[in-house]
Amino acid sequence: MKDHLSKAEIRKDAVQGAVEATATTIGEVTTILTRAVRDVAGALGGLATEVFELRDAARRASQASDDPAEELPEG
Repeated sequence: MKDHLSKAEIRKDAVQGAVEATATTIGEVTTILTRAVRDVAGALGGLATEVFELRDAARRASQASDDPAEELPEG
């Protein structure tokens, strides 16, 4: 007995393959985008930390320069 696939079954298999390939590709792209968003968020968080540290250092330096006890006597 010889197996014979109907045109409808061939079309169904082609559509199924296309849907599976599309789903796989969408999953891969979603993973790439998720990692990219995570990396950008991490970089921005690092930048924010640096800005806060610089702001605090500038504030401490400003307070130290305004403190008369910190000034050296002339002469």
